[in-house]
Amino acid sequence: MDSGREGKAGEWWLMVEYACKKCRYITEEITVCKVCGSREFAKEWYGYVVVIDPEKSEIAKKLGIKYPGKYALIVS
Repeated sequence: MDSGREGKAGEWWLMVEYACKKCRYITEEITVCKVCGSREFAKEWYGYVVVIDPEKSEIAKKLGIKYPGKYALIVS
């Protein structure tokens, strides 16, 4: 059965997300982190939190998050 999601090599398409090793921001792009400018990313990370309004979020304050987005809790 063809789902239309096969990659170029005939493998199932999977979205790979990386976490910035410096600020833990999760992204699909691994050139430069748009939050902190780092170029170091990890493919292995665990748990995440989505922050919509960092100024009002107690969790964002405890984690030191200043910009909205998806952040890993643990980066390997």
